[in-house]
Amino acid sequence: MKVKNQLMQLTPYCTGMRTEEIKKKYGVETVVKLDSNENPYGCSEKVIKALRTNLSNLTHYPDANADQLRQKAASLYGIHPNHFFFGQGIDELIRLLCRAYLDPTVNTVLSDFSFFQYKRNAVIEGAEIREIPDIQGRHDITRMIQAVDQNTSILWICNPNNPTGQYVSKQELHQLLDTVSPDTLVVCDEAYFEYVEAADFPDTLSLIEQYPNLVVMRTFSKAYGLAALRIGYCIAHPHVVATLEVVKETFNTSHLAQIAALAALDDQDFIGECKRKNRHELEEYYTFCWRFGLSYYPSQTNFIFIDLGRNCDEIASYLLSKGYIVRPGSTWGCQTGLRITLGNSIQNDTLIAYLSQLLKTKDSTISD
Repeated sequence: MKVKNQLMQLTPYCTGMRTEEIKKKYGVETVVKLDSNENPYGCSEKVIKALRTNLSNLTHYPDANADQLRQKAASLYGIHPNHFFFGQGIDELIRLLCRAYLDPTVNTVLSDFSFFQYKRNAVIEGAEIREIPDIQGRHDITRMIQAVDQNTSILWICNPNNPTGQYVSKQELHQLLDTVSPDTLVVCDEAYFEYVEAADFPDTLSLIEQYPNLVVMRTFSKAYGLAALRIGYCIAHPHVVATLEVVKETFNTSHLAQIAALAALDDQDFIGECKRKNRHELEEYYTFCWRFGLSYYPSQTNFIFIDLGRNCDEIASYLLSKGYIVRPGSTWGCQTGLRITLGNSIQNDTLIAYLSQLLKTKDSTISD
């Protein structure tokens, strides 16, 4: 059987050991996942109530256009419903954008220290990939602009950036949008938007009408705590939305996912409380880094990337033996870094204690 040549350079995504496997191998009673940037506080009680009410309504296919959800989001953000498209999280949105706009005749521009799905899906479509080195965990907007030519179909901005938590400012984004051709899609991945506190973070939704080539992606998987239901959305010009409607699967978001997202949008108090707790826990990690003289990226998200100055795979394995899952920086080519999701106070205090114990030892060899 013949498959696409470009698939030969890809491997299946590795999700790591399952919880039960970790418990059995290391003899731990609980496993704490701090590797996928999920919300440690769960989801809104309004979501739970809405799901329970609708558990008996599983016979029929879901609303293919998620019309109720479009109306709700449009009302919340003050944007016409025809600017919204809903999908199975940002992963599907990336896949559909690549399916619609990339092929072997075009190129795509992205940061080399960012979310891996942009490059992965571009490879699948056979597009030329132009990776731009980051600057201290931030996108190099100047060099990204320079990399764009008449064949650039999509330029990706992860804002705030995963895995560093750094962000592109309002001024930088305006510079980019004013410079690149309107034929180049500028896709802003704002998966962690709800956690942002920076005063100069761009108000992208206010730019949708002015820049028809701007696409803004957001998700219910992070702050809203609905990662298991796989639902996210993008806000874009109606022409872009219409194109995505052509390439999507007919019923791409489930009925329960739509119900949960509707209820989640109704509880912004929950989001505000999660943001407050997140900021407090982030300060705890900053204090830890200051105490040990560690380098880190100031974060606008619910995770932090820390350079521990030691082999990150060994440290991640050690923490795994304690029941804590984190993401080693080797995933992005940084051999001494860890990306740690901010858990609740107990989880963070325990993890910081384990790391502190390691850093106090003079021997670089990690042992139990």
